[in-house]
Amino acid sequence: MKAFVALAACMVPLISASAESKQPTAPETGLEFIDTSFENASPVFWEVGTNGVIHVSLMYDHQRSSMNRAAGHIHFQVQAKPGSKLTLEFHNLDNVWNGRPGSVARELKAVAISSDGRTWQSLATRSLPENRIQLDLEMTGPRLFVARLEPYRISDLDRLLAEIRPNPLVNIEEIGRTVEGRALEIVRVGDAAAPHRVFVRARAHPWESGGNWVVQGLIRRLLKGDADAKKYLGRYCLYILPMANKDGVARGRTRFNLAGWDLNREWDKPAPKEFAPENCALEQWLEAATGRGQRPDLALELHNDGFGKLHVSRPDVPDLEGYLAKMARFEKLLRQHTWFTEGSTGSSFRNPGSLGDQWFERFGIVAAVLELNANWIAGKEKMPLGADWEEFGAALARVFDAYFGG
Repeated sequence: MKAFVALAACMVPLISASAESKQPTAPETGLEFIDTSFENASPVFWEVGTNGVIHVSLMYDHQRSSMNRAAGHIHFQVQAKPGSKLTLEFHNLDNVWNGRPGSVARELKAVAISSDGRTWQSLATRSLPENRIQLDLEMTGPRLFVARLEPYRISDLDRLLAEIRPNPLVNIEEIGRTVEGRALEIVRVGDAAAPHRVFVRARAHPWESGGNWVVQGLIRRLLKGDADAKKYLGRYCLYILPMANKDGVARGRTRFNLAGWDLNREWDKPAPKEFAPENCALEQWLEAATGRGQRPDLALELHNDGFGKLHVSRPDVPDLEGYLAKMARFEKLLRQHTWFTEGSTGSSFRNPGSLGDQWFERFGIVAAVLELNANWIAGKEKMPLGADWEEFGAALARVFDAYFGG
């Protein structure tokens, strides 16, 4: 018996070595690690293929009581030998959206890269069959951040709030908490007694950082203190919920909150506090504002996608034509005062359950969803970065003034 055990022990390394020798080995690429340990990083699985391509598989997040799933947030750090030339290939891009199969691969035309996580540049991607995307990188140093869009993190918002909090024109009110207990703020810029009120919400979907850059540019423009800023704030007061899905932003999610709720859906009925405390808090704030006679006159929901249109919904309500006329005026002013050129959705468009649709139908507030093209700014003929969206946000200050009759 002892002789058999000894023989078996001797055979183990022989068998292992034989098995290992049959495994294909990946070529040397210079890659050392893909780091996802930092704020807002996207969870990924990665491996190096036998052809040297680095396969990066995104992780899906899922919607409660639905087949919907989403993967599209990209934010990680590549660590590799300086001078290395790497090819990354992205997988798990087959989303399910509103119950229908879809793929983010059709919209993922560009990414942003940075060596320090602060100064970013845009880089085009390459489409492959079977919903795959490739990206070529050249390592000028040992580390390189890769992101779907220039990131805007909770720490970036905290810095903005600390910057503006002392300003007498600003009021920051905590209206509730997220699923994980993070504070939700409404930022008011201007006098609550102004003749008109605008509400803007950003970051209902965590990957869509463009909206945060827009509201940052808008806030800073209104607080500039020049004659135009004073004129704007004499006409309207601005309310902003700057980061609706803080948990998703913190954890690098794509679309849903941590309870599996899409914060831009099911606005046709009261939000359940258990699963959507973020929307429940906003509803309570809106009810209180309405009770004070300060209901918003205009609401704008900011998102990112691959098309960049103003989503004007068409619910079956008696005053639809008046609403459409106001939205046509708003679109015209966007074209006149910003770099917006993409236009609005067609005459049969509906987006049931979205804030833009239901704040009009349910609460009588003129509202729309503005998608910011994640790949290309047609009006500037360039791939977008945070500074471009800040510029757009600053120009929105004038658009709102003109909308109310300036």
